[in-house]
Amino acid sequence: MTTHSNRTGTNYYRHSDQIETDASVWGHNPKNVAFIGDYLPRQCGIATFTSDLYLSYNSFIHDSRALVVSVNDTLEGYDYPNEVRYDFYQHDQGAYRKAAEFLNSKDVDVVCLQHEYGIYGGSAGNYILTLLRNLTMPIVTTFHTILKDPNEDQLLVLKSIADLSSRVICMSEKGRDFLINIYEIPEEKIDVIPHGIPDMPFVDPHFYKDKFGMEGKQTLLTFGLLSPNKGIENVIRALPRIVEQYPDVVYMVLGATHPNLVKNEGEAYRDSLKQLANDCGVRDHIRFYNQFVELDGLIEYLGAADIYITPYLNPAQITSGTLSYAFGCGKAVVSTPYWHAEELLADGRGILVPFGDSEAIASEIIGLLSDESTRHHMRKKAYMMGREMIWERVIQTYADSFSHARQERMNTFNNQALYTVGAHTSSVFKMPGLRLDHLFRLTDSTGIIQHARHHLPYYEEGYCTDDNARALILALTIQTAGLGDQKLAKAADNYCAFINHAYTDEYRRFRNFMSYDRRWLEEFGSDDSTGRTIWALGTCIGQSSDRNTVTWAMSLFEKVLPTVVSMSSPRSWAFSLLGIYEYQKKFNDDRLAKNIERQLLDKLMFRYTETATEEWPWFENTLSYDNAVLAHVLLRSGDEHLVGIGLNSLRWLIDLQTAPHGHFQPIGSNGFYTKGQTRAYFDQQPLEAQSTLSACLAAFSVTGDDEWHRTAIRIFKWFSGFNDLGLPLYDQQTGGCRDGLHIDRVNQNQGAESTLSYLMALAELYAIQKQRPEAKPVSMSMPALMNG
Repeated sequence: MTTHSNRTGTNYYRHSDQIETDASVWGHNPKNVAFIGDYLPRQCGIATFTSDLYLSYNSFIHDSRALVVSVNDTLEGYDYPNEVRYDFYQHDQGAYRKAAEFLNSKDVDVVCLQHEYGIYGGSAGNYILTLLRNLTMPIVTTFHTILKDPNEDQLLVLKSIADLSSRVICMSEKGRDFLINIYEIPEEKIDVIPHGIPDMPFVDPHFYKDKFGMEGKQTLLTFGLLSPNKGIENVIRALPRIVEQYPDVVYMVLGATHPNLVKNEGEAYRDSLKQLANDCGVRDHIRFYNQFVELDGLIEYLGAADIYITPYLNPAQITSGTLSYAFGCGKAVVSTPYWHAEELLADGRGILVPFGDSEAIASEIIGLLSDESTRHHMRKKAYMMGREMIWERVIQTYADSFSHARQERMNTFNNQALYTVGAHTSSVFKMPGLRLDHLFRLTDSTGIIQHARHHLPYYEEGYCTDDNARALILALTIQTAGLGDQKLAKAADNYCAFINHAYTDEYRRFRNFMSYDRRWLEEFGSDDSTGRTIWALGTCIGQSSDRNTVTWAMSLFEKVLPTVVSMSSPRSWAFSLLGIYEYQKKFNDDRLAKNIERQLLDKLMFRYTETATEEWPWFENTLSYDNAVLAHVLLRSGDEHLVGIGLNSLRWLIDLQTAPHGHFQPIGSNGFYTKGQTRAYFDQQPLEAQSTLSACLAAFSVTGDDEWHRTAIRIFKWFSGFNDLGLPLYDQQTGGCRDGLHIDRVNQNQGAESTLSYLMALAELYAIQKQRPEAKPVSMSMPALMNG
């Protein structure tokens, strides 16, 4: 742990170095955060804190989609605001498990637990462990109470929560010391983040006094839920001396009586304080405000106070929200030396008096009222330090902690994966079964639907030729591997029919986008979509054993292929070259195909010679999407010189897309990577994994070097969670693949391109095993094709 004086302007608050490092590298804040605790309108300090934390996160974190899960102390619960999406009764242990199931079903990135022993059920609140143990996302816990002398149950519960949490947060250095030395929590796991406060102005108390009829009065204030441990009686006993010196003093006691106290004793404690005031002769100098105050009202009460008092009776309070609020808005503070006050009021930022010492309270308040210069100097010191406690700054530190928790989860996953894989070998890799459930879910009599919402086809956005071409290539690859069946053959006919309908003879190209009601949305599609369709047609010709299909594909292939030469996109050339290579498996001597192959390779090599350097051996100045296909087509060219360039370029691309932990880290589509500029790490797309894997298998076929095969398998593991977030993209339940890795989460939609990318990658691994049975780094059996 290292002090960051540039963040706080003081050595008081500290948090981990790694948080700042992660924030600078990844530059993101988790958006889908679930806050667990109790919540307003329940009258409780933790409820207020949870509410402030949620509202501030939503205010200061761009595009936040946070939610709240609240625990109730009554069976009937509360009339919560909309952000509370789920609530449950604290003494129902089964409800904790159901709450975990709810969170697991949401797209939650991080859970932030507010821990206080009194708000969860079971011995020392141990029911909360049931919830935490059933969560699937990282947990960050804020400890609001950290006991110096916990009993056995309290010690065990807090340590167990810390074990289940990726990060833990406390609000003071004393709390941090306790967590390390009493609870044995690793130092590097702890973040010290101050109690957040609203950004209140530094105002003259006279500005607000007329609001409460206090004009011309000297005002003292204590606020918070009323209970005997607050020590208010000691201030009342100090009042006679104060009033003797300053007859216009008024002590404002703001706050409802604690609900548990009301339930058990009614208002006996408040009544006893009123009686004490009468007995001391100061009843006219005290005003009790029996209300639970919201933030706007609290700012006005605090604004009217000349001196704030926290006369608590014992030191065992690690955090005080009321003290933080008063301190942060620039109040002169007199307090007993409980732990948080000792820390916050050090170095002249406030005054400490002994516990239970009314005389000392009276002396210090009289001194502050009589020395206006000292009082205002104290106020200014408190206010300046309080600027580091405002919610806007505190929330960013919470967001950094959340990001760190997610990064640690990925690191842990990667370390486990590296241990399993060994030195990047695939000796223990077992091929998963090839499931086509989701492929068939997206496919109808027209073709394959291009997008999904979660696993459901999203009909509103219709079809595209790009995906139908991919689907046709996939079906043919599966059949070549000996895994096809009649259901897949029927789907392949649908993909062929879609491509047939997409062709426009006027342009000798293919239209791409079709609405769900079968209306084409353009006269012709992009160069890349036409190139990819040529690839599918060439694959039909080269791999299909059905004469009718081959004849149909030949007709379209010959019509469209010549148009590619006039296209400007290198990827359209590359896709077309892949189609030509597949076509030449049957018709190697076709002069038209050979001529166009030569022209396209020349065009691609011209791009390479114009751009490539030793440090950037590539075909373009920008790495964008489907990058590896450019090197792939050189590898399959049969030209020794071009193969050498392809291998060199692919090695460079693989090195660039390999993270320090060894996993595949594709160029992000949210900005890509232009030479000399900042690289985008997210959003990572399944298409990149499939394209790069396919190029590696081409390199393996050309060189026979098993390292390329092992690299392909390592890239394939990206789909199952060997990636930057440590989260799987392949959904074993649906057989679909999620649409990518965002900077803070997995995109839960399972569209056609993503699912086809996963299935094409897996099908190619099966196909290469059939073609090269001597390649034995994979432990596998050829499972039957599963159609759901």
